[in-house]
Amino acid sequence: QVQLVESGGGLVQPGGSLTLSCAASGFSFSSSIMRWYRQSPGKERELVATIVPAGGITSYTDAVRERFTISRDNSKNMLYLQMTSLKPEDTAMYYCYALRERAWGQGTRVTVSS
Repeated sequence: QVQLVESGGGLVQPGGSLTLSCAASGFSFSSSIMRWYRQSPGKERELVATIVPAGGITSYTDAVRERFTISRDNSKNMLYLQMTSLKPEDTAMYYCYALRERAWGQGTRVTVSS
């Protein structure tokens, strides 16, 4: 059974940092393109970042480029999203996604507010 479990969300002040984690199980994590998405209230879910199976190629939406870093540890079946210089507009539910399995996690909430 494919399972993705996000963690690491919380309340942070503008300019602060958070690192999200996603624990994967039930599939060949090291073979799967992984993504982070986010969804703000009243908005559609948007793609934030993508990483290839070996981890050497990443891509980001313009809104987070230079501030967020996606990474993975295939030995631990873990996906990460390091977020820095956070802005109020980064407030959202963040979800990890396994592309080949078309599987979503339950999400972790990030709130950026003073």
